[in-house]
Amino acid sequence: MSSRVSRLIIMGAAGRDFHDFNVYWRQRDDVEVVCFTATQIPNIAGRTYPAALAGPRYPNGIPIYPESQLESLIQQHRVDQVTLAYSDVSYDYVMHQASRVHAAGADFLLLAPTHTMLSSSKPVIAVCAARTGCGKSQTARRITRILAARGKRAAVVRHPMPYGDLTRQICQRFAATADMDAALCTIEEREEYEPHIQAGNVVFAGVDYQQILHAAQREADVILWDGGNNDLPFFRPNLHVTVVDPHRPGHELRYFPGETNLRMAHVVVINKVDTAAPADVEAVERNVRHRNPAARLVRADSLVSVDDSHRIRGQRVLVVEDGPTLTHGEMPYGAGHVAADRFGAASIVDPRPYASGSLREVFEKYAHLHDILPAVGYGDAQVADLEATINRIPCDLVLIGTPIDLGRMLKINKPALRVRYELREHDPRVLEDTVAACLSQSM
Repeated sequence: MSSRVSRLIIMGAAGRDFHDFNVYWRQRDDVEVVCFTATQIPNIAGRTYPAALAGPRYPNGIPIYPESQLESLIQQHRVDQVTLAYSDVSYDYVMHQASRVHAAGADFLLLAPTHTMLSSSKPVIAVCAARTGCGKSQTARRITRILAARGKRAAVVRHPMPYGDLTRQICQRFAATADMDAALCTIEEREEYEPHIQAGNVVFAGVDYQQILHAAQREADVILWDGGNNDLPFFRPNLHVTVVDPHRPGHELRYFPGETNLRMAHVVVINKVDTAAPADVEAVERNVRHRNPAARLVRADSLVSVDDSHRIRGQRVLVVEDGPTLTHGEMPYGAGHVAADRFGAASIVDPRPYASGSLREVFEKYAHLHDILPAVGYGDAQVADLEATINRIPCDLVLIGTPIDLGRMLKINKPALRVRYELREHDPRVLEDTVAACLSQSM
């Protein structure tokens, strides 16, 4: 007599959930995945994880429902287990979800990262974080420059952002701006891919990370994992770098799975030291040393620069910042706000009275946002709302603190300046030496 098949719901946000299914749950004959639930990202619920990716056991694909329906889904489908498979949520939030699941009669499960890390034939350097917006990508760009100086080709593999047609996003390669245009990339995707492309790096992303890994290995000497939010690496790293943010002291110990990244790290980068309070920097360093005394520590500045910065002085400015950093990253400001203060803006305009469409909902949901506008744009409608909002706001100048050329996607009806930021370590030898050691041990 065969044993009973366990019925499972995967709670996700169109990223880690799909990866966990592909590499762990899809092969389990003793488990049936009845559905995904979705949160954080708009327009994911109501779709279906396609049969082409779900495999022969799921000929109709797998439905995706709003996370708000979790209890009724557990009852309706007689679910035995629920696994949480997304990132950058507080420990309070995680346990509230566990309580919902337990009260509905199912087990609550968190997969260990060892179950979902793929092994590479090439050395893997993973850049992860304790929270969204710590500075992973600028750290990853710094590491690609270290690798290039040693004559090594790096393929940057980015955490999934599959917000479009999943069957067309199975394995994506971006080497030029035209590749992002052809793939109809959202603002959120461009914020992650474009800075790497401008730095001369080839970026891989998509849905099936086994295929993506094979493709990246064919082109590179080293695989550089550029994580999303504060998620764990999808590939088993030879060198694990975790970035923490002293503007949010203590968050490195209170958010899932950021603390796991902190504890697993070989190197911890304390970023933004130049703009953080010294006491907060010291507090974060104490937390890091207590939780991971073996890790090497790097203090670093996030250098903010603006071409023609003299144009900011005395102006009423609108500050547009990286979207996820402000929303589920919970940062009250970013590089654009720093630039406005540093270069003498007369005032920063509150965008909330002028918010259009879905931007009104963003400000209602994220009440900590006051004098900054998050560059959210998960689809054409939201991009249109962002453009309309910017164009309605009375100001002299728009400061664009996102890492992309937003003017390529929006028709902005007023002068605009881009704000850029790069990592500068206080002691550059630490990253250089650890990368060199990683290469010597694994090649």
